[in-house]
Amino acid sequence: MKVRFILNILFILISFQVFSQVVEKAGINEQIYSDYVADDFGNRLSGITVKIRGKSSTARTNYNGEFKIKASIGDVIILSKNGDIINSYMYDGSSQYNIEDKSGYYSRTSKKVSKNNFKIQLDSANYFIKSNPYKSISFVENSLKSMTSKRGNSLKIAQAYNVLGDIYLNLKQYDLAISNYEISLNNKNTNSVSLKLAKAHSLHKTFEESNKILNVLILEKLTIFQKIEVYETFGTNYKLLNQIAKAVLNIEKALKLAEDNKIDTKISELNSKLGALYLQQGETKKAQNIFDNTIKKSKSKSVNKRAIITNSVANQYKKQQNFDKEIELKKQTLQELEDAEINEVVESDADEKVTVQQLNLDIGNAYAKKKSFNEAISYLEKSKEKSDNVADIETKKEAVQQLSEIYKNTGDFNKALSSYQEYVGLVDLLYKQKENEISDAVALSKNLTKKQNRINSLEKDRELLESNYRLFESEQQVTVENYKRQRLIIYSLVFGLFLLLVAVYFMYKSNKQRQLANNLLALKSLRSQMNPHFIFNALNSVNSFIAQNDERTANRYLTEFSTLMRTVLDNSEEDFIPLSKEIEMLQLYLKLEHSRFTDKFDYEIIVDKELNISEYQIPPMLLQPYVENAVWHGLRYKTTKGNLKVTIQQKSEDSIIIEISDDGIGRKKSKELKTLNQQKQQSKGMDNIKKRVAILNEMYNDKVDVFINDLHTDTTGTKVVLTLKKD
Repeated sequence: MKVRFILNILFILISFQVFSQVVEKAGINEQIYSDYVADDFGNRLSGITVKIRGKSSTARTNYNGEFKIKASIGDVIILSKNGDIINSYMYDGSSQYNIEDKSGYYSRTSKKVSKNNFKIQLDSANYFIKSNPYKSISFVENSLKSMTSKRGNSLKIAQAYNVLGDIYLNLKQYDLAISNYEISLNNKNTNSVSLKLAKAHSLHKTFEESNKILNVLILEKLTIFQKIEVYETFGTNYKLLNQIAKAVLNIEKALKLAEDNKIDTKISELNSKLGALYLQQGETKKAQNIFDNTIKKSKSKSVNKRAIITNSVANQYKKQQNFDKEIELKKQTLQELEDAEINEVVESDADEKVTVQQLNLDIGNAYAKKKSFNEAISYLEKSKEKSDNVADIETKKEAVQQLSEIYKNTGDFNKALSSYQEYVGLVDLLYKQKENEISDAVALSKNLTKKQNRINSLEKDRELLESNYRLFESEQQVTVENYKRQRLIIYSLVFGLFLLLVAVYFMYKSNKQRQLANNLLALKSLRSQMNPHFIFNALNSVNSFIAQNDERTANRYLTEFSTLMRTVLDNSEEDFIPLSKEIEMLQLYLKLEHSRFTDKFDYEIIVDKELNISEYQIPPMLLQPYVENAVWHGLRYKTTKGNLKVTIQQKSEDSIIIEISDDGIGRKKSKELKTLNQQKQQSKGMDNIKKRVAILNEMYNDKVDVFINDLHTDTTGTKVVLTLKKD
């Protein structure tokens, strides 16, 4: 009993001594840091709480704004007032720091931010997202203050809430990140923010919501990098939902896109994830090949990136309990970091971190599992030493705990007891550190909640202002209605005058249309008078052949006459026909007349070769009556054989001349030979032509000009000149 009592006393004394050494060693780098807190005008601020993040040390500024606190180089100093965090900064031994009040406690009467400052505020918020998230939130708040209304500012509001979501995502406040991304999307829907929202849901463990967003996104037009991130997030979600086959399928899709587009930044990361998934599926060989390939490719990368990749692969071998491979890779990583004098590597935008003390710990643990205790002790001692240098109590605790177990297994109970006692002291320190971290987290959450509430109040104020705008618009609408009623009489008078002008216009238009209809009817009537006149003359010719008992000639004449009549009937309903058709009809008519009066005249139709007659339009049967007059009243009574010539040639760029000339007896002699009845008929036929030309010229702006003259000075012969204009 005496021996047991003595041993217990010794154990307590040794434990107390070791614990005191641990506590003393943990604070070996601390020194007294004294300073004061003042506002922008130099006024000293009292009652400000000064605290070291992760430690129990606290102080409060006195009436002169001064404070003293134990701090080590690299500690984060937090300033707060009544629980509101004013700001934080890193203690680096300087005698004075410029600190801004980001809680709003001392700046509630600050000046309004200029609207033109929006971009500057938002750029500043982006800049401080990681280094000083509190400051970043304040910049976002200032940017939102610059917009009192949503009108015309939806895009800016969306951008501001997008940055706010990024800040909360960086702070691991995933619920706040989700709500702010949703506000951003409500103001402006973009694929990039939707993808961030899906990632935030994934980190918040709301995988179904994340997958819903991703299923919509995959149908949108995305960039290659966005598609990779969509499939990668799908893979992460399915992995955490334990749907490994789906996770593998999506990570493979992401990897293929990255390889096809040579996006090296994603290939190694995706290979590592795919290898881990193959391990979960039990496909060890596939995983081994991927890991080997990943390590091989990482040699071309920077030390930091290579360390992250190699350590990640080593951890996968650790899960396989392939300790030799784990040790090999972690030793390689440790050597590279020590050669580069790098103690810690943190991957950008990820939680993965590699430290020298952790690498030593992992290597020591791997040797311990292999029962290689001497090697294990060497690396664990190094881990303990490195952890002590950077105040990494967590890693040091694990190293000391493992050393205690190894010493126990090797039978070195004194060292085992000493290590265990040191472990107990570290646990107590770590417990206090965790208490402080929890306290800091609570203060952080409280501070963030207040900031978010202020920002939410801005949104509510904006909505209230929108409501006031709508009310103002309603009042304005009533005023406008009154003005409308007052001006209704004026508008009615103006409208009445307008109606009167419209009525006059339509009356004028109606008269023009009536006149046009009358002209068309007159043309149709004149054409109907022309046709019987022509047919009557033609039938006289047929009758003459029959009287002479020339049946064959009569039959041939009738056949050609029927062809001519068909052409005349086809053209008789048109106001104008192509000149080529009129010439064709004229040739048929002259052929018929020449077959009857062969011994009386010869004829020819001359068309200028350079003239495109298809470009000109002419009233149907306009030329035939003049040709008919030439044959029947000029050439038929001539004692010798006469000539009839029709010439068509270019006059100007847009007009042609049609000349019909005969060397007959002339108009004067012909008139003397006519009976009274014939004179009446001729006069009626030519009058018909004149009326047609007059009406057509009225309708189509002087399209046709007709001049009739004697061919010779002795009044013999006749010449008709028609000028025809192009449409």
